[in-house]
Amino acid sequence: MIKTARIWEIDCLRGFAIILMVVFHLIVDLKDFYSYPFQYLSGFWFYTGKLSAILFIFTAGISATLGKNTFKHGIKVFLWAMLLTLITYFYNDHTYIRFGILHFLGFSIVSYPLLTQAHPALLTITGLVWFIGGCLFTPIIVHSAYLFPFGLVSPTFESIDYYPIIPWYGVFLLGVAVGKNFYYRRQSLFAYHPAFTPIVSLGQHSLALYLIHQPVLLLALHVVHAI
Repeated sequence: MIKTARIWEIDCLRGFAIILMVVFHLIVDLKDFYSYPFQYLSGFWFYTGKLSAILFIFTAGISATLGKNTFKHGIKVFLWAMLLTLITYFYNDHTYIRFGILHFLGFSIVSYPLLTQAHPALLTITGLVWFIGGCLFTPIIVHSAYLFPFGLVSPTFESIDYYPIIPWYGVFLLGVAVGKNFYYRRQSLFAYHPAFTPIVSLGQHSLALYLIHQPVLLLALHVVHAI
């Protein structure tokens, strides 16, 4: 094992998630803004987006076990999420981001101190039941407009990005379990190879890339289609 300031394979997974996210949102933008015949609500592109989200959430769970200021980091992520809520509200006050993946990650990271004493086996079992059970039973329609963070939505609920606590917190719990089981020494488990450097670099700047990628995509598409 190679001891490093950062655990490269976690950054690599996060970098891969960035690539998948950018590709998925490119498909979404081409469909929604330029009427390309893509289908992203089901099939291959749908699962591309979900795999990206799973990798982000899973690595956030691992990283939470390694960090020294998880609460502060979680608050920072949640504040960025609220800024996205504000921006998207002015764009469309019906489908704006109410509880997207950044909101979810901020909440999850802030909650980590409650999990520090939990046994990895318990976290694994709970995470699997939470995620699988949640996927089977959510979203649940309720007559309340305020329970959407938990996967309980009103009949008129819409959001262009939505990752509720049920079922997605289960993936975070699985990441925490892996962190506790395999990264308690805060060391990489795999030998580093320079070929992974570009992807690792993406993973090291995942929050910034998440925040800027969509404006960059939209600007690039506008330029291309204006030619």
